[in-house]
Amino acid sequence: MSAGCVRWLLNYSARAITSCSPAICLSPLWRSSTCKDRSTAFPFVLSRSALCTKVEDSQPTPTPKKKKQSGQNNDSISNVGKRIPHRLIQVIGESGDEMGTMHRSAVFRLMDEKGLKLVLLNESQDPPVYRLMSGKQLHQEQLNLREKLKSKPGPLQVKELTFSSGIAAHDLSTKLKQVESWLEKKHRVRITLRASRNSTGNIDTTLESTVQQLAGDFGFVSKPTVIRDGQAAMCVLRPPTAKELAQKLKKTQATESTSESPSVSPVSTKDTMAETSVQQ
Repeated sequence: MSAGCVRWLLNYSARAITSCSPAICLSPLWRSSTCKDRSTAFPFVLSRSALCTKVEDSQPTPTPKKKKQSGQNNDSISNVGKRIPHRLIQVIGESGDEMGTMHRSAVFRLMDEKGLKLVLLNESQDPPVYRLMSGKQLHQEQLNLREKLKSKPGPLQVKELTFSSGIAAHDLSTKLKQVESWLEKKHRVRITLRASRNSTGNIDTTLESTVQQLAGDFGFVSKPTVIRDGQAAMCVLRPPTAKELAQKLKKTQATESTSESPSVSPVSTKDTMAETSVQQ
């Protein structure tokens, strides 16, 4: 073995000793007795060194998020049956009287004896509040809740309508009918009137006179105002309030009562003279 090969083996042996245990690193190096084994010994030393150690992924696995439990829906009422997670509950009787705190087994026995339904009223209270109802009562409560939900006002919508002051009479009548239908559906209506080339007078006055042609009742959110440097006018209409309708009804009744009152006709002079001659 040449001196160069021995020197090369000693150098890499020293490096292997400083980087890993001698039992792992020295034995493969001393097996290579010729310079031909350099190609095999060099990668083996690098693979066993601390710099080439494979690091495993140590990131913790994320914990799954818990789903939030949804509470009782206030917009629905239904029979919970015997699915009660609480041992003690506060019970309201069929006639609305307080029955106090009862064990759920006693409530189940009462339901079976009288054929009643159990409805959850307030789950946040401790103990939670339930009510016993008959099938007829439960059905009536569900109908009342549906009517209540239907009577709730929906989201406010603003309809828009734009036309020119030179519009034909037939087209104007069609557009006014569309405005009336929107007002009946409790929508607000934004009307924009564009000034035509041959238009004369104030555009806001023209819009106000056009709006007054509506057959139904309405109110102003914003009265006709000039926009676009006098080239158009705009107003926003709304359905009439109950107070406005009541005031209009009072005015109508007062006008009718005044027109229906009997009028006294003046007595002419000729009639007076005739009556005097008859008496004589």
